[in-house]
Amino acid sequence: MLSTLLVIGGVLVGLLVLLALIVSLSGRPQTRAAGTPARTSSWVVDAGRPHPDAWSPLSATTTNEIPAIR
Repeated sequence: MLSTLLVIGGVLVGLLVLLALIVSLSGRPQTRAAGTPARTSSWVVDAGRPHPDAWSPLSATTTNEIPAIR
């Protein structure tokens, strides 16, 4: 009986830790402060367009990279 309660308690604690990890990793990234230097150039500079942001609203512009299926 005691071992069953310990197993159930361990599983519940493990699930709570996993939930906390998922929540912490899915948070919105912090923006850079004004005094921090920018990183070196990346594919964003080469491509000439802003990096896609999962938290920003969808833009109304169209693209030809992924054609619509009609």
